[in-house]
Amino acid sequence: MESKRITNPDDLQKAFHIRKEVFVKEQGVPLEDEFDEYDELNSQSEHTIVYYHKQPVGTGRIRFMNGVAKLERICILQPYRKLGIGKVIINTLEGIAQEKGISRVKLHGQTHAEGFYHKLGYQTSSDEFMEDGIPHFVMLRDLSDK
Repeated sequence: MESKRITNPDDLQKAFHIRKEVFVKEQGVPLEDEFDEYDELNSQSEHTIVYYHKQPVGTGRIRFMNGVAKLERICILQPYRKLGIGKVIINTLEGIAQEKGISRVKLHGQTHAEGFYHKLGYQTSSDEFMEDGIPHFVMLRDLSDK
């Protein structure tokens, strides 16, 4: 398994394909809601991709705003779930935040993944809310204890 920062358009397109498969096709998120201005390779956000046996299978992005990093678009192709890839994505994104001197991260986690995020040190900090027709919680983590 290899996790790497996305620095080229080819890997970014592979990440977009994973996101389309998971969020648009599997979960029914409208295509126009899935992609936004933060998908460009720039200083506002960074993306990561995970390869499993040389196949791109998972991705995530981190966005920086007001001294906080927001982990977003974390997803893994269905056949590759439960292999530890989600933890690799989170650790990679948290590492990027720490490199930038950011110690507080947040994310909007789907409610079915709440236990996964708790195991990684995240705390639920909101009531359930709907985002693109899917129930979520705001989850927070202080990386200074990492």
